[in-house]
Amino acid sequence: MSRFSDKPEPLGDLLRTMAKRVKKVDLTAIEEIRELWPTLVPPAVADACQPEFVKNHVLVISVPSGAFAQQISFDQESILDGLAPLKDRAPTSLKTVQKA
Repeated sequence: MSRFSDKPEPLGDLLRTMAKRVKKVDLTAIEEIRELWPTLVPPAVADACQPEFVKNHVLVISVPSGAFAQQISFDQESILDGLAPLKDRAPTSLKTVQKA
């Protein structure tokens, strides 16, 4: 029995596997986090701030200013609680980075 198959695999699956191996980034988790994002933070924050990626259980969020970074920090506990349904893929901390 061969380990490899002649049947093609979906490109998205291959890209997720490669991203995980190269950068330890979970693309599946970020897709789910982006869907949940508007329910986790106030509307103004959801519109201005974007979850970018999860690496080593840290959710990196881009923010337009220090004021939004402060709001994310203030809401950190409720954001992480809202992401708990992701179980072992849920981030355990947040990091903000300012957009250029």
